[in-house]
Amino acid sequence: MSNRKRDILIPAKLEPGDTVGIAAPGSPFNLKELKTGISVLESMGFKIYCPESIFDRKRYLAGSDGNRAAVLNNLFADIDIKAIICARGGFGSMRILSLLDYDMISKNPKILAGYSDITALLSSLYEKCRLVTLHSPMVATLPEASKRTKSAMFSALTSRPAFGIEIKKGVVLKAGIATGALLGGNLATLCHLVGTSFLPSYRGRILFMEERGEALYRIDRMLTQMKLAGCFDGLAGLLLGSFTDCGPARDVYKIVTGVFGEMDIPVLAGFNGGHGKENITIPFGIKTTLDAGSKLVSFEWQQTC
Repeated sequence: MSNRKRDILIPAKLEPGDTVGIAAPGSPFNLKELKTGISVLESMGFKIYCPESIFDRKRYLAGSDGNRAAVLNNLFADIDIKAIICARGGFGSMRILSLLDYDMISKNPKILAGYSDITALLSSLYEKCRLVTLHSPMVATLPEASKRTKSAMFSALTSRPAFGIEIKKGVVLKAGIATGALLGGNLATLCHLVGTSFLPSYRGRILFMEERGEALYRIDRMLTQMKLAGCFDGLAGLLLGSFTDCGPARDVYKIVTGVFGEMDIPVLAGFNGGHGKENITIPFGIKTTLDAGSKLVSFEWQQTC
């Protein structure tokens, strides 16, 4: 049976005193930044558990593939761990996708939070388990996060009300309204998942994309590849986050308009999510409404997407 016909798994919200596990699925992290980020999470009222092996190092990875996958599997299996927040992105999450125990994870749904390279996990956990995840700051990025960024993350971790985000400085590339599950993340990572069994279908869904440090022609090439692969067939809407150090925003928007212009879908740019100065937490997998003309994206925690 297709995963798309299964109910989504909405993880329980966090309560004061709950224990959050730290995973390092990708690259090594800066120890000082990690410790400071842990202090931020502790100030939110959470207990923190760091598996010893996340401090391993293997070239540009935070330990071997087997150990990094084992950390995630063990954190999901541990009933005392109520959420998992990734230490850092970088590279490496794709390497462990085939080593995760998706059946076990489906039986132990809990919050997984991160962005950038963690996009690979956010995508695969939705495709394989229908698990709702959080596109959010990571532990090592919290020390430099704005007050609004931290507040939005805390709210997403601890509450489940319907809510909306007005994107006051948003740029309307095409007006319209669409409703569907919001999925996506880092463009390069999504592009690298094309052709694998870990990339969800975006048919009837709203796609979120962000990027950092990619030349304009590479953004064009990645979007074109995904379009040629049929990834955007049936797409309901498009929300663009930060495209930091990728050239002038207007040039990025011209590329996006060229790729998606023939599609009758709402397209809104300028959401503060990703590698920019702010990284507002958003849930992937729940019912989302994108009203591009009103520069509003809203979310409902329910099983109807």
